[in-house]
Amino acid sequence: MANWLPQLLSLQDVVLLILTSALTSMMTAAMGIGGGVLLLAVMASIVPVAALIPVHGLVQFGSNSNRALLTRRYIDWSLVKLFMLGGVIGALIAGVIVVQLPLAVIQLSVAGFILLLVWGPKLAKHEVSPTGLISAGAVTTLISMFVGATGPLVAAFVHRLGFEKYRTVATFAACMSFQHLLKLLVFGWIGFAFIDWLPLIIAMIISGFMGTWIGLHLLQKIPPEKFQIVFKLTVSVLALRLIWQVFMS
Repeated sequence: MANWLPQLLSLQDVVLLILTSALTSMMTAAMGIGGGVLLLAVMASIVPVAALIPVHGLVQFGSNSNRALLTRRYIDWSLVKLFMLGGVIGALIAGVIVVQLPLAVIQLSVAGFILLLVWGPKLAKHEVSPTGLISAGAVTTLISMFVGATGPLVAAFVHRLGFEKYRTVATFAACMSFQHLLKLLVFGWIGFAFIDWLPLIIAMIISGFMGTWIGLHLLQKIPPEKFQIVFKLTVSVLALRLIWQVFMS
Protein backbone atom coordinates (compact mmCIF):
# COMPACT_ATOMS: atom_id res chain seq x y z
CA MET A 1 0.00 0.00 0.00
CA ALA A 2 1.29 3.46 -0.89
CA ASN A 3 2.46 5.38 2.15
CA TRP A 4 0.28 8.39 1.28
CA LEU A 5 -2.92 6.38 1.74
CA PRO A 6 -4.72 6.70 5.08
CA GLN A 7 -4.58 3.65 7.31
CA LEU A 8 -7.40 1.11 6.87
CA LEU A 9 -8.16 2.30 3.31
CA SER A 10 -7.26 0.35 0.17
CA LEU A 11 -6.29 1.87 -3.15
CA GLN A 12 -9.71 0.88 -4.49
CA ASP A 13 -11.40 2.75 -1.62
CA VAL A 14 -9.35 5.86 -2.33
CA VAL A 15 -10.15 5.79 -6.06
CA LEU A 16 -13.86 5.41 -5.26
CA LEU A 17 -13.76 8.38 -2.89
CA ILE A 18 -11.98 10.60 -5.44
CA LEU A 19 -14.46 9.72 -8.20
CA THR A 20 -17.42 10.20 -5.85
CA SER A 21 -16.12 13.65 -4.89
CA ALA A 22 -16.14 14.67 -8.56
CA LEU A 23 -19.61 13.23 -9.18
CA THR A 24 -21.21 14.79 -6.09
CA SER A 25 -19.63 18.20 -6.74
CA MET A 26 -21.03 18.09 -10.28
CA MET A 27 -24.44 17.17 -8.87
CA THR A 28 -24.48 20.06 -6.39
CA ALA A 29 -23.30 22.60 -8.98
CA ALA A 30 -25.86 21.45 -11.56
CA MET A 31 -28.90 21.06 -9.25
CA GLY A 32 -27.91 23.21 -6.27
CA ILE A 33 -28.12 20.47 -3.64
CA GLY A 34 -27.57 16.82 -2.81
CA GLY A 35 -23.89 16.17 -3.38
CA GLY A 36 -22.75 16.62 0.19
CA VAL A 37 -25.25 14.12 1.57
CA LEU A 38 -24.49 11.58 -1.16
CA LEU A 39 -20.76 11.93 -0.53
CA LEU A 40 -21.31 11.47 3.21
CA ALA A 41 -23.30 8.30 2.55
CA VAL A 42 -20.50 6.82 0.44
CA MET A 43 -17.79 7.88 2.88
CA ALA A 44 -19.74 6.37 5.80
CA SER A 45 -19.26 2.92 4.26
CA ILE A 46 -15.50 3.40 3.84
CA VAL A 47 -14.02 5.96 6.25
CA PRO A 48 -13.69 5.16 10.00
CA VAL A 49 -16.41 6.78 12.09
CA ALA A 50 -13.98 8.94 14.08
CA ALA A 51 -12.69 10.57 10.89
CA LEU A 52 -15.94 10.71 8.90
CA ILE A 53 -17.33 14.14 9.81
CA PRO A 54 -14.04 16.13 9.92
CA VAL A 55 -12.70 14.62 6.66
CA HIS A 56 -16.06 15.09 4.93
CA GLY A 57 -16.13 18.67 6.23
CA LEU A 58 -12.73 19.55 4.79
CA VAL A 59 -13.56 18.00 1.40
CA GLN A 60 -16.87 19.86 1.35
CA PHE A 61 -15.13 23.10 2.31
CA GLY A 62 -12.98 22.72 -0.79
CA SER A 63 -15.96 21.87 -3.00
CA ASN A 64 -18.19 24.68 -1.74
CA SER A 65 -15.46 27.32 -1.73
CA ASN A 66 -14.61 26.42 -5.33
CA ARG A 67 -18.25 26.82 -6.30
CA ALA A 68 -18.55 30.09 -4.36
CA LEU A 69 -15.43 31.41 -6.10
CA LEU A 70 -16.72 30.52 -9.56
CA THR A 71 -20.12 32.15 -8.86
CA ARG A 72 -18.97 34.99 -6.58
CA ARG A 73 -20.73 37.77 -8.52
CA TYR A 74 -24.12 36.20 -7.72
CA ILE A 75 -23.61 35.85 -3.94
CA ASP A 76 -26.03 37.75 -1.67
CA TRP A 77 -23.47 38.95 0.87
CA SER A 78 -26.06 40.64 3.11
CA LEU A 79 -27.55 37.20 3.78
CA VAL A 80 -24.19 35.45 4.05
CA LYS A 81 -22.86 37.90 6.67
CA LEU A 82 -25.81 37.30 8.97
CA PHE A 83 -25.56 33.55 8.42
CA MET A 84 -21.84 33.73 9.28
CA LEU A 85 -22.58 35.56 12.53
CA GLY A 86 -25.01 32.85 13.53
CA GLY A 87 -22.51 30.19 12.44
CA VAL A 88 -19.91 31.51 14.88
CA ILE A 89 -22.45 31.31 17.71
CA GLY A 90 -23.32 27.72 16.75
CA ALA A 91 -19.65 26.73 16.57
CA LEU A 92 -18.92 28.18 20.02
CA ILE A 93 -21.81 26.19 21.49
CA ALA A 94 -20.63 23.02 19.73
CA GLY A 95 -17.15 23.48 21.14
CA VAL A 96 -18.38 23.16 24.73
CA ILE A 97 -21.05 20.45 24.29
CA VAL A 98 -19.88 17.21 25.86
CA VAL A 99 -23.07 15.11 25.47
CA GLN A 100 -24.15 14.26 21.92
CA LEU A 101 -27.86 14.35 21.18
CA PRO A 102 -29.42 11.10 19.92
CA LEU A 103 -28.80 10.89 16.17
CA ALA A 104 -32.39 9.84 15.47
CA VAL A 105 -33.77 12.98 17.16
CA ILE A 106 -31.54 15.25 15.08
CA GLN A 107 -32.30 13.40 11.82
CA LEU A 108 -36.07 13.56 12.31
CA SER A 109 -35.92 17.24 13.30
CA VAL A 110 -33.83 18.15 10.27
CA ALA A 111 -36.03 16.14 7.88
CA GLY A 112 -39.25 17.65 9.21
CA PHE A 113 -37.88 21.18 9.05
CA ILE A 114 -36.66 20.67 5.47
CA LEU A 115 -40.09 19.48 4.31
CA LEU A 116 -41.77 22.41 6.08
CA LEU A 117 -39.46 24.97 4.50
CA VAL A 118 -39.73 23.55 0.99
CA TRP A 119 -43.45 22.73 0.86
CA GLY A 120 -44.92 25.05 3.52
CA PRO A 121 -46.52 28.45 2.83
CA LYS A 122 -44.01 30.63 1.03
CA LEU A 123 -42.74 33.71 2.86
CA ALA A 124 -41.71 36.85 1.04
CA LYS A 125 -38.03 37.72 1.29
CA HIS A 126 -38.65 40.81 3.41
CA GLU A 127 -40.36 38.66 6.05
CA VAL A 128 -37.10 36.88 6.88
CA SER A 129 -35.64 38.98 9.68
CA PRO A 130 -31.93 39.37 10.48
CA THR A 131 -32.63 37.39 13.65
CA GLY A 132 -34.01 34.57 11.53
CA LEU A 133 -30.91 34.53 9.33
CA ILE A 134 -28.61 34.52 12.37
CA SER A 135 -30.64 31.72 13.96
CA ALA A 136 -30.44 29.65 10.78
CA GLY A 137 -26.66 29.99 10.78
CA ALA A 138 -26.37 29.08 14.46
CA VAL A 139 -28.70 26.07 14.42
CA THR A 140 -27.44 24.50 11.19
CA THR A 141 -23.79 24.98 12.18
CA LEU A 142 -24.42 23.34 15.55
CA ILE A 143 -26.22 20.40 13.92
CA SER A 144 -23.48 19.99 11.32
CA MET A 145 -20.98 19.13 14.06
CA PHE A 146 -22.99 16.00 14.86
CA VAL A 147 -24.49 14.82 11.55
CA GLY A 148 -22.00 16.21 9.04
CA ALA A 149 -24.15 17.15 6.06
CA THR A 150 -26.66 19.93 6.79
CA GLY A 151 -26.64 21.03 3.17
CA PRO A 152 -30.32 20.13 2.58
CA LEU A 153 -31.38 22.25 5.56
CA VAL A 154 -29.32 25.29 4.53
CA ALA A 155 -30.36 24.84 0.89
CA ALA A 156 -34.03 24.64 1.82
CA PHE A 157 -33.66 27.89 3.77
CA VAL A 158 -31.92 29.67 0.87
CA HIS A 159 -34.53 28.31 -1.54
CA ARG A 160 -37.28 29.81 0.65
CA LEU A 161 -35.98 33.29 -0.22
CA GLY A 162 -36.99 32.85 -3.87
CA PHE A 163 -33.65 33.61 -5.53
CA GLU A 164 -33.05 32.81 -9.20
CA LYS A 165 -30.96 29.70 -9.85
CA TYR A 166 -27.45 31.23 -9.98
CA ARG A 167 -28.06 33.37 -6.91
CA THR A 168 -29.40 30.31 -5.09
CA VAL A 169 -26.37 28.15 -5.93
CA ALA A 170 -23.85 30.93 -5.21
CA THR A 171 -25.34 32.06 -1.87
CA PHE A 172 -25.75 28.46 -0.73
CA ALA A 173 -22.11 27.72 -1.60
CA ALA A 174 -20.86 30.75 0.35
CA CYS A 175 -22.91 29.83 3.44
CA MET A 176 -21.75 26.22 3.35
CA SER A 177 -18.11 27.20 2.82
CA PHE A 178 -18.10 29.23 6.01
CA GLN A 179 -20.01 26.56 7.93
CA HIS A 180 -17.50 23.85 6.95
CA LEU A 181 -14.62 26.18 7.85
CA LEU A 182 -16.07 26.56 11.35
CA LYS A 183 -16.42 22.78 11.58
CA LEU A 184 -12.73 22.39 10.73
CA LEU A 185 -11.76 24.87 13.42
CA VAL A 186 -13.83 23.03 16.05
CA PHE A 187 -12.46 19.58 15.15
CA GLY A 188 -8.93 20.94 14.95
CA TRP A 189 -9.36 22.49 18.39
CA ILE A 190 -10.43 19.16 19.90
CA GLY A 191 -7.38 17.46 18.37
CA PHE A 192 -8.35 15.71 15.13
CA ALA A 193 -5.22 14.94 13.04
CA PHE A 194 -6.13 16.32 9.62
CA ILE A 195 -2.53 15.86 8.45
CA ASP A 196 -2.99 12.07 8.31
CA TRP A 197 -5.75 12.48 5.73
CA LEU A 198 -4.37 15.47 3.82
CA PRO A 199 -3.19 13.71 0.59
CA LEU A 200 -6.58 12.05 0.12
CA ILE A 201 -8.43 15.25 0.97
CA ILE A 202 -6.38 17.26 -1.56
CA ALA A 203 -7.07 14.67 -4.27
CA MET A 204 -10.81 14.77 -3.50
CA ILE A 205 -10.87 18.58 -3.55
CA ILE A 206 -9.13 18.65 -6.95
CA SER A 207 -11.55 16.12 -8.43
CA GLY A 208 -14.40 18.06 -6.82
CA PHE A 209 -13.27 21.25 -8.55
CA MET A 210 -13.43 19.46 -11.90
CA GLY A 211 -16.92 18.22 -11.08
CA THR A 212 -18.00 21.71 -10.05
CA TRP A 213 -16.79 23.22 -13.33
CA ILE A 214 -18.75 20.64 -15.32
CA GLY A 215 -21.83 21.04 -13.15
CA LEU A 216 -21.94 24.83 -13.52
CA HIS A 217 -21.90 24.44 -17.28
CA LEU A 218 -24.80 22.02 -17.02
CA LEU A 219 -26.60 24.60 -14.84
CA GLN A 220 -26.62 27.01 -17.80
CA LYS A 221 -28.77 24.52 -19.71
CA ILE A 222 -31.40 24.08 -16.98
CA PRO A 223 -34.46 26.41 -17.36
CA PRO A 224 -35.27 28.33 -14.12
CA GLU A 225 -38.69 26.70 -13.67
CA LYS A 226 -37.24 23.19 -14.09
CA PHE A 227 -34.42 24.09 -11.68
CA GLN A 228 -36.94 24.97 -8.97
CA ILE A 229 -38.84 21.70 -9.48
CA VAL A 230 -35.70 19.54 -9.46
CA PHE A 231 -34.37 21.47 -6.46
CA LYS A 232 -37.52 20.95 -4.38
CA LEU A 233 -37.87 17.29 -5.29
CA THR A 234 -34.19 16.56 -4.60
CA VAL A 235 -34.29 18.23 -1.18
CA SER A 236 -37.49 16.38 -0.32
CA VAL A 237 -36.03 13.01 -1.32
CA LEU A 238 -33.00 13.67 0.90
CA ALA A 239 -35.27 14.61 3.80
CA LEU A 240 -37.31 11.43 3.36
CA ARG A 241 -34.04 9.48 3.19
CA LEU A 242 -33.13 10.81 6.65
CA ILE A 243 -36.47 9.61 8.02
CA TRP A 244 -35.99 6.20 6.37
CA GLN A 245 -32.54 5.88 7.96
CA VAL A 246 -34.00 6.51 11.41
CA PHE A 247 -36.58 3.76 11.12
CA MET A 248 -34.19 1.33 9.44
CA SER A 249 -31.72 1.73 12.30
